[in-house]
Amino acid sequence: MSTTDRWNIAGFVTSLTASASNTVSAYQRDVRLFAGWVERHGVKGPTQVTKSHVRSYVAFLTTSKLARRSIARKKAALGRYFGWLSRNGKVKIDPTLGVKTPADKGRLPKVLTGEQLRTLLERHPPEHPRWRHLRDDAVVEMLYGSGLRVSELCALDVDSVDARRCVVLVMGKGSKERRVPVSKPSVEAIREWVKLRHEVAGESESGRARKATVDDLALFLNHRGRRITPRDVRRLIDDRAMSPTHPHALRHTFATHLLDNGADLRTVQELLGHADVATTQRYTHVSKERLKTAYGASHPRA
Repeated sequence: MSTTDRWNIAGFVTSLTASASNTVSAYQRDVRLFAGWVERHGVKGPTQVTKSHVRSYVAFLTTSKLARRSIARKKAALGRYFGWLSRNGKVKIDPTLGVKTPADKGRLPKVLTGEQLRTLLERHPPEHPRWRHLRDDAVVEMLYGSGLRVSELCALDVDSVDARRCVVLVMGKGSKERRVPVSKPSVEAIREWVKLRHEVAGESESGRARKATVDDLALFLNHRGRRITPRDVRRLIDDRAMSPTHPHALRHTFATHLLDNGADLRTVQELLGHADVATTQRYTHVSKERLKTAYGASHPRA
């Protein structure tokens, strides 16, 4: 019997119905790695795992110089796994309870400067066709103007945006829907892009008509007429950025600018689609750092 069968990892994965696909894949991988590690130490299955085994594994990950955030995620995966076993009567005690991971000091999210943001919003590489200029304008406006995750932006359909009400229906993590305001520049950019969307929609790479697919519903398309992918978004950001920039920096900038201008933390949490307000609170630290910098640069006695 394989490790996967002994630990019923397939059954655990099936239980993660409310989790995003990336989370499911990560949890599956994390549980499999843990199972392999403890089996090398004589543990034959999940019923033999003790709190001591979990603590030793966390210590092993820490001495392996793994990032604190990665260790915390692996511990969370084990917590979900053993919690599932406990609820189903497969283990008497969840061995992950009470096991702590190294405190995650974390890195402050990168906030784009005004010049960096203007470059992303306005730069049009001359070698690109006009449809791509308009599409990329709309993509950047949506990432910054509504603070969307890249995966959320890629999943948008043509009817996801209500231009009249200036809102967008977003499918977030865990298949949770939320409505997010859309800025007027974003609405205008989308309208201009949609006018030329037909230039890449409905054709194959050879230029011939192809059969209709679900990609035909996508708001943003790549040059092959397919739904835009996170890789496509990273590429367009690279083409426009004045220095290496991750698309997620636009989401960081969106949140920080809202807090800088007095937005309520809970409101920002709702806009970002964070399940836990503690995740949103990281941006308050960014805002405080920006205030300190502004004070130090402008106050005569700073």
